[in-house]
Amino acid sequence: MSSSRSGHRGSRKGRQQQSSVQQLIDSLRTHRVNTLTELCRIERVAASCENEEDAQAFQAPMTSAWDYYVNSNQFLTELRGLTRNYPISGELVDQAHQLVRNDPNSNRSWNLAWLCLVKIRDEGLIPTYAQADAWRKEMWGGRDPTQEEADQLAQCFEYEWTQAVENMLRHWPVTPTWY
Repeated sequence: MSSSRSGHRGSRKGRQQQSSVQQLIDSLRTHRVNTLTELCRIERVAASCENEEDAQAFQAPMTSAWDYYVNSNQFLTELRGLTRNYPISGELVDQAHQLVRNDPNSNRSWNLAWLCLVKIRDEGLIPTYAQADAWRKEMWGGRDPTQEEADQLAQCFEYEWTQAVENMLRHWPVTPTWY
């Protein structure tokens, strides 16, 4: 008799787990979850699925959720939240996104945000955009900055933007890649 009870409990636990997985998938599909921290949390749940069907069920919604996160400008908004003193360039983020879209190796991950962050870091986009932004007249009240002023501002941009990118990349102790 006790074996039938434990079997019953096991199936209840299985249904609860299935329900939980379905709730997470639904939250991805409906974009109720659209922050880096929450998407990473769900990504870790998906990666730890013991049931192959559950793991596969996460694939398309997780990919779509990361795509939405980047394309809805939430990615840029969160990066700017980490760069309050020197807001990160939207053009830098757009360039990283474009580079990922044009990279045939970008299919190695379902995670568009991670791919963009890696492009920003590995392609050296921060120094390029920091220097360009530091020379913009609107940064200097309409006047041309001196070389020293532009260099100093570019260094501030570089430092804060690099810290933000590295901070975001710390969310993935293991790279979110297929292979």
